[in-house]
Amino acid sequence: MISALRRLTRVRPTLRGAGLLGVGGALLIFGLVGGLPDIVGLATATLAICVVAWLSQGLSRLNKGRGALSVSRAVLPMPVVRGEHAQVNLTVTPTRPTATAYERLSRLHLSEQTAPELVGETGLRAGVRALPDRIEVGYALAPLRRGRWELGPLLATRQDAFGLARITAPLGSTNLVPVWPRTAELSARVGLLGELEASGAGMRMPSADDVVLRDYVPGDDPRRVHWPTAARQSRLMVRADEGAGMRPVTVLLDLGLLVPPGESESICGLTPDDGEWAVELAASIACAVQKTGHPTRLVATQLTGLSDGAGFVSGAEAGRATLLDETVDLVGHRTDTGANTAMAATTLALRQRHSPGEVFVAILRPQSGAALRELTALGTEAGACWGLLVDTRRGRNTGQAVDTLRSAGWRLTRTAPRTPMQHVWTALLEGAA
Repeated sequence: MISALRRLTRVRPTLRGAGLLGVGGALLIFGLVGGLPDIVGLATATLAICVVAWLSQGLSRLNKGRGALSVSRAVLPMPVVRGEHAQVNLTVTPTRPTATAYERLSRLHLSEQTAPELVGETGLRAGVRALPDRIEVGYALAPLRRGRWELGPLLATRQDAFGLARITAPLGSTNLVPVWPRTAELSARVGLLGELEASGAGMRMPSADDVVLRDYVPGDDPRRVHWPTAARQSRLMVRADEGAGMRPVTVLLDLGLLVPPGESESICGLTPDDGEWAVELAASIACAVQKTGHPTRLVATQLTGLSDGAGFVSGAEAGRATLLDETVDLVGHRTDTGANTAMAATTLALRQRHSPGEVFVAILRPQSGAALRELTALGTEAGACWGLLVDTRRGRNTGQAVDTLRSAGWRLTRTAPRTPMQHVWTALLEGAA
């Protein structure tokens, strides 16, 4: 009953309906004043037509009954990547092929609802194709921000057969569109992470039974190219050592660099674009390392430490998708205390559960207190810790944090926000300060 009353309040008269209401009202007054029953009857009939149109539009539902319509929406590719275009194909069809449904479909006007973060600066421009048995709508998305944004529901405007009343109501469901961060192509050389450090980590050397093939990535030794397979598949394939010389890699992201929801800057003074750069850098590093065959995971600082689902992934596209999915819902800490506690708890969990030979790559802000002590202990115990220390606009003494971590064995590189990712990664690989 409440939903029916709500729908009735959404009904609005068209220009024709408003004119007919005005004529009917004038005739009714004229007939009553002049004592003309025929005029009163004509006025009553005119007003009754308007009332019937209003009730028919308010009480009928587009997704129920013999004239029910359904909406299907497909987004390609899915998930969407920030800054890249995706195509949305939307189709409205009758649930059952009835005359009522086709009649409704012919009088339908559609308007799609999208979150502002999905449509970019140019807004939504849709192409509509009306066919006898369906309506097809196509438009492009150009997401501005990483996250999970609403798409829909569709707004359908319809009017009665006489064009006296119209109603605009939602049709179909709402889709949540995940938006991945952009990633840069980084060269993660296998030798640096794997074979050159295998003996130092106490890992066994690969045997012939361990050899598998994977796609060539820049930086691979040309002597490892498997030419027979490359000739068959028309793409370069190289020999990789499955599980033997491939050290697990953990990419740690300090969420203190990100801006909390509803705020204009992070706790250390970085802008939203600076925070997105940090997420994209972490995602790019994780995907580059994972592509070379290393078991990889991307861990963000959290108050609960390390979640049970923070496992290593491998494989080509499936592993990359898992890593990028981890970044969609990341938001910044609201307080400096919360960020420090999360960093200390997460680093402690990594210390307690790290694998032999594991390599850590951390994107950090300047640390102090318990967080800095845990990071120092991790560098001492793990022995293979690389850090990118982001210079912030306010906060602690960066130089002190750098000296403390380097003395604990961290290979540390300082960087400014939004520095080109390839430059940052190259500086870290080369051990530049």
